[in-house]
Amino acid sequence: MAKRCFVVMGFGEKTDYKTSRVLDMDKTYKHIIKKAVEAAGLDCVRADEIPHAGTIDVPMYEQLMDADLVIADLSTSNLNAAYELGIRHALRPNTTIIVAEEQFASPFDISHIVIRRFRHDGKALDIDVVEKFRAELTDAIRAILDNGRVDSPVYTFMPLQPPTRVAALAAAAAPAADADQPPPASLAALMAEAREAKGQRDFLTAKTLLKLARKIAPNNTFVAQQLALVTYKSKVPDEMAALHEARDLLASLDPLRSNNAETLGLWGAVHKRLFQLTRDRAALDAAVFAHEKGYRLLADHYNGINWAYLLNLRARDSEPAEAIADFVLARRARADLLRLCEDKLVTLKDIDETRDERYWLLATMAEAQLGLGDEARSAQTLARAAAVAREGWMLDSTQAQLADLRALLADSPLRLIRAP
Repeated sequence: MAKRCFVVMGFGEKTDYKTSRVLDMDKTYKHIIKKAVEAAGLDCVRADEIPHAGTIDVPMYEQLMDADLVIADLSTSNLNAAYELGIRHALRPNTTIIVAEEQFASPFDISHIVIRRFRHDGKALDIDVVEKFRAELTDAIRAILDNGRVDSPVYTFMPLQPPTRVAALAAAAAPAADADQPPPASLAALMAEAREAKGQRDFLTAKTLLKLARKIAPNNTFVAQQLALVTYKSKVPDEMAALHEARDLLASLDPLRSNNAETLGLWGAVHKRLFQLTRDRAALDAAVFAHEKGYRLLADHYNGINWAYLLNLRARDSEPAEAIADFVLARRARADLLRLCEDKLVTLKDIDETRDERYWLLATMAEAQLGLGDEARSAQTLARAAAVAREGWMLDSTQAQLADLRALLADSPLRLIRAP
């Protein structure tokens, strides 16, 4: 039977709060780690790929104990990955490899431990970098499996014996499987099916799948975010009820104290729609707060452009001094966003993997230019966005937003100080 490698890392897109970058961890796993492990002749599995019922903890601990090799990716200073790495170091004296993208700055005292570094460009990977590091990792795996050297700091500095496995006792104590029950799904399989359903705008199916995923990983922020998104998009049993359900899901992530731009963006989107349906000023203020915080935390263009729009929306219903303040602040935000988006576009390669990101950067620029009164440049930028739009709804959404913004700008509070 082939030896087994267990990979410790986050999944989905994770934010590195030290550098404000969003890294696609799934691309690291799929294109670098998994292929390197398989090239070395081992089976490769990540926690979200293990079929099981209940929470993910038990099979994860079993893998940390039993796997012939563990690779821990600490990119984005992932605390879960660091915790699981510590467990592995306590359980096994050798065959553990640590990797991280090159801008990783460890918050832990592991400077004396070898960390193999690679370059991650965010949501895309450079093919030359991938191939070079993948080959280096495969060589390292083979060498570590062959030499048997101690690589755990626990066993390096303390004269300990590793614990013995009690799998037989655990198996004897486990309840027998019910032959009539379907085999449990893995977290990765559920997330992949949910992603496909969401892409087809089948939000109810995605919601069902994500509820199952949350039972497996109840404390996973990404799963909760995705569940909240498809919940409010589903509009079931009606739009208001769906928004309230999504709001309650997001509340578990403590958005008022959160430093997660995705959580803040979703909190803002839900409250924006609640305001549009109810005209409740408290909902509008909550949306303004969330999008502003998300933008200021990570210079996130999605949060930034929505913040600017909501400032104009709030200005419409405010007394003159407050309205003018919000209107001017919206203009300043859009000017900053233009520079931000232009800088980001320069760094993105013209490849299929960056297509969606390039579209939303261009759509943001088109809206910012319109908000600054430059209709001609906005139309030109929108045409550039349309050329890379993957699906029709993307352009439809942007055009609807631009139409709403034009209506708000037509009622500018600046008329109050320009009037004779």
